[in-house]
Amino acid sequence: MRKAVPNYIKIHDALKDEVEKNIWKIGQRLPSERDLAERFGVSRMTARQAVTALVDEGILDRRVGSGTYVASRRVREKMRGTTSFTEIIISQGKVPSTEVLSYIKTAPNEVECEKLNITKKDSIIRMERIRYADNIPICFEVASIPFNLVKNFDKKEITSNFFKTLEKHGHVISRSEQIVSAKKVSTEVSEYLKTRAGSAILGLTQVSYLADGTAFEYVLSQYVGDRFEFYLER
Repeated sequence: MRKAVPNYIKIHDALKDEVEKNIWKIGQRLPSERDLAERFGVSRMTARQAVTALVDEGILDRRVGSGTYVASRRVREKMRGTTSFTEIIISQGKVPSTEVLSYIKTAPNEVECEKLNITKKDSIIRMERIRYADNIPICFEVASIPFNLVKNFDKKEITSNFFKTLEKHGHVISRSEQIVSAKKVSTEVSEYLKTRAGSAILGLTQVSYLADGTAFEYVLSQYVGDRFEFYLER
């Protein structure tokens, strides 16, 4: 004999279906828990359970003192293998774009030497960029690339779609090492990303390697938490 589906699950499924059908649009405020309880004929506690489940899934966004809203659909990166930002955005039906804030040839610092397995006598290309999806800023990144690897490349080849450029020049991209951490965004970066200073962001440190073991890029990225998410696949 089948068990009855709990009421909060029924409400969860109904609201989720309405969001997916665009009855509730991105950024739109949902009715209060009291109104939801009246609509579905349940207690406020049951309505709260349904809403909390949707918040935990990232479908709704609860804002203290304001209410519950439909969350923006986040860009998702699979934490497996090595994929460029451009490829991630395109795979999700969005249009990628990049704003280059700085691009210089310079000497590496100690961390860059360690991550890229180079010496202080070597040079790197260090660039700061804002990455967009459908003209919405998703992340601010600082990328460091060994100069000897790209000395024959045009600047545009490096700043637009670096991974594709490497493959075009015969390099085989192999793997990456990634560390994700929670941080608070600085005032300067918050202005780039059009978010509130001090709000939560996702920090990503990534070193990417070619098939021969050469480290070709060391990147420090800061992603807007409510516009991007990482997920694991095993």
